Parts: sequence; structure tokens; C-alpha cells
Amino acid sequence: MSFLEQIAERAKKDIKTIVLPEGTDPRVVKAASMIQERKIANVILIGNRDDIERIAGDTDLSGVRIEDPSDCDKIDDYTNALYKLRKSKGMTIETAKETIQNPLYFGVMMVKEGQADGMVAGAVNSTANTLRPALQILKTAPGTKLVSGFFVMVVPDCKYGHNGIFIYADCGLVESPNAEQLSEIAIASANSFDLLVDAKPQVAMLSYSSYGSAKSELTDRVVEAVKLAKEKAPNLALDGELQGDAALVPEIAKSKAAGSEVAGQANVLIFPNLDCGNIAYKLTQRLAKAEAYGPITQGIAKPVNDLSRGCSAEDIVGVVAITAVQAQNI
Repeated sequence: MSFLEQIAERAKKDIKTIVLPEGTDPRVVKAASMIQERKIANVILIGNRDDIERIAGDTDLSGVRIEDPSDCDKIDDYTNALYKLRKSKGMTIETAKETIQNPLYFGVMMVKEGQADGMVAGAVNSTANTLRPALQILKTAPGTKLVSGFFVMVVPDCKYGHNGIFIYADCGLVESPNAEQLSEIAIASANSFDLLVDAKPQVAMLSYSSYGSAKSELTDRVVEAVKLAKEKAPNLALDGELQGDAALVPEIAKSKAAGSEVAGQANVLIFPNLDCGNIAYKLTQRLAKAEAYGPITQGIAKPVNDLSRGCSAEDIVGVVAITAVQAQNI
């Protein structure tokens, strides 16, 4: 059974409600039908009902709930709730009335008010636009210092990682993390791997240096992040700084990082900045023909996840299944 099939089976065991605010995109409409048919989650599409049904054509949307912000009996409640949350930031009630008509804000408010358990968007919206309402309305989870993003990478015919499954972080949100932020990303990513892959995380803090083979401000930041992460999570299998080959290949690990409990068997790869992480995931996806799911967020009070604007309906189904499993563990 593939990674995604396993996630879908777990989602089916405790059905959650996921809102899809880009309800007039044909891929999203198709995905909603597939999700409902496979019983992965209950789906709420946001948009004008006539437009959605026209786009759907013969696609079966029975069981899919459609909500139109311009014709919703809870719109005043959502507007007032948004105003109370954002008035200290200068939002007026008039601005709140206008903002709540934005499907992304409307969808996040449904999650905030308990009408849905999570949200997935990004098929037509940028990452910034998708996640801004979540950060403004849902905010961070209790005890969380940082919201970050990761990709689940599933590499075919791969002997590394956990049967070819990895988490790459951060590939989508935190542009230039300091040592403290890197340590938080590492710990959160390990927890996400444990939740989604159901296997022991082995965390490699990546650099162009292994165990002091080079020294600079860049390597020092990773070394400090390793120290902080080990202090915060002493039982976590985590090591660094490690080069990519030392993190993955046992034979190379023996020469570059002898004695490391992680080197040569890493499955959670923490990149020193967003440049490295984003480039690495895209290269892995294209050159290794890997499946890439994300950027999945970690650290928001309730799950809100992003899509690539080049996503397929099947990709959307996958991210919804992941979001549902995250919601099961809130």
C-alpha cells in the first residue's frame, strides 16, 4: 500500500470536514467529488452554487456541501467574529464585512467557528494569500513558537529514507531561519513525520559541511541549531551538521560522520534556508520523479494547507487526506 493509500485509510477511520475555498476551479470540483466518493472526508466547497454546478457538469457532487459567502445565514456571525479578532490591528466592521466575502477568509472562519476541521487551498492562490488568513485568524497552536512548512516526498525505487519517504523542511515558509528557528523546524518536522508516516523520525540538519569539515557563519548556525534541538528534545534522533550524502548514504556516513545515530539513515531533512529546501524538493520531484505533497503547514492551531498552482485533482485529494489526518490529532 502506498503512502497516500495509507493516509487515505487513516482519514476514513475518523471522518473530518475539510473546506475547499476555491470552489469554482474545475480541479477542485473534481477533487471534491473524488474525496466524497472515496469517503476520505466531508467536503465543503465555497462559491456560487450555480457557478459550481455549471463547472461540475456531469461530475457527481451529491454529499458535497456548497457554501456561498454572499448567501450564508452565518455571515453576520463570521463578520463579527472576524472584526473582534482583528479590530486591534485596525480592522473596522465595514472592512470585516468586505473581507469575509473573500473565500479564503470565509473558509478559515468556518474552521475557526467549528464548522470545518481544516482547509486546503492554493490551486489558484499564492502561498502567501492562502496562509495569511490562517495566521491572522487561527494563529499558532498552544506551545508553538513558529509556523513552518514541509513537503512529504515519496521517491520511487529508493533505498534511502523510510522506504523512499522523506520530509523536507522548510521548503515553503521560513525564508532565512536563525538557529532557534531551525531547531523548532526540526522538532516540528520530526513530530509531523511520526504522525504522517508512522515511523521513527531520523533528523539530519543539513549543511555543506559534515562534522566541522568546513567552518563559517553558515555552518555555525546549523551547529547551534543542533545543540538547541538536542536540548529541547533529548530523546529525538537528530544530528548535524551533515552534508546530504552523509545524511543518506551509510557508506559515506561511516567516513564523514562516524558514530552518528542518524547519518546514513536520515528520513527528515532540515535545510538551512528556504532557497536550499525549495530547490531541493523541486529537483527531487523532477529528477527522481518523486511525489511531492505540500507545502504542509505545522504549528497552526488547526490545519490549513497549501497546494501547488500546477496541482491535479488527485494531488488535491492527497493533501486533503493529509489535512484530515492532521485534524484527527488536534
